[in-house]
Amino acid sequence: MSDLICIGAIAGSFGVNGEVRLKSFCSEPTDIGTYGPLSTEDGSRSFQITLTRPVAGGLGARIEGVKTKEQADALRGTSLYVPRDRLPSLPDDEFYHADLIGLSAFDTGGELIGKVTAIYNHGAGDIVEISPNRHKSALLLPFTTAIVPNVDLTAGRIVVNLPDVSDE
Repeated sequence: MSDLICIGAIAGSFGVNGEVRLKSFCSEPTDIGTYGPLSTEDGSRSFQITLTRPVAGGLGARIEGVKTKEQADALRGTSLYVPRDRLPSLPDDEFYHADLIGLSAFDTGGELIGKVTAIYNHGAGDIVEISPNRHKSALLLPFTTAIVPNVDLTAGRIVVNLPDVSDE
């Protein structure tokens, strides 16, 4: 498990006075403003963020020290991280995406399928991507309790109930 969790990204400038558009990865988007200074993944830069308003595609924000549109544009694409210990504890049936990536995936019979390589959410629920051992293409499966009935972070594994895809 990583000590840093990506909770958002700077999507570009908003207006001409140095305001930025933030894309929040928090379940409640405005929570991104409550975690204190955010940093780049390598820790080389830190950002004190003040949310200003909702904007199309995200949240408007001021970043301390950013005064011009050009400075804001230069930050486009910057991912924003927070130390794990600043995030709230989750209930037993919820997980941070970063904790799932890299887990071994086993079928319900105990056979190794592959590794979790990504988690996606395009609005209709989480999708788990598994890079399989015996197939060339990745498996994309809904991250539901019917398909993934067991997640064991301590053991570093998930159990996957593979759907029947036989051609009849």
